[in-house]
Amino acid sequence: MIQQIIHAISVWAIPVFLIAVPLYGVARRVKVYESFIEGAKEGFQIGIRIIPYLVAILVAVGMLRAAGAIDSLARLLDPVLGFVGMPTEILPLAIMRPLSGSGSLGLVTELVNTHGPDSVIARMAATAYGSTETTFYVLAVYFGAVGIKKARHGVLTGLFADIVSLIASVFICRLVFA
Repeated sequence: MIQQIIHAISVWAIPVFLIAVPLYGVARRVKVYESFIEGAKEGFQIGIRIIPYLVAILVAVGMLRAAGAIDSLARLLDPVLGFVGMPTEILPLAIMRPLSGSGSLGLVTELVNTHGPDSVIARMAATAYGSTETTFYVLAVYFGAVGIKKARHGVLTGLFADIVSLIASVFICRLVFA
């Protein structure tokens, strides 16, 4: 019964939302189409402003991977992993995720292909990927786009949240799947 309800919600949620929002706007006498076009213009302008930040972060990630810095750091932190219970295969993902979404997705894909989609490592990687954020990407792109210069507290908060999410992912996957 619960699965049928969840299935029905997942099938109908987006179509209902796409119909309900414009209808709500019309009921409130908002010029829905004009508002949509104005938002699209703003989105395009934001896209143009964030392109330099995006290019910079992608180049930096590429340099770190090509230089082997991420693999070296993984070997250095290997002793700490036993305490947390995290397999060494997940550490490159944990290091890459705050830097790059596409780079970390590539690592998750590699882990799934290597260990199989139902392995604890693949499930742990997928859970960590879904529960952490591309912290430095967000800071570079979005903070840069709106002109925030002092991102010190954002960095600490984002990295702390990433670490907590990573540890929680490892713990929950060990609890549920191991």
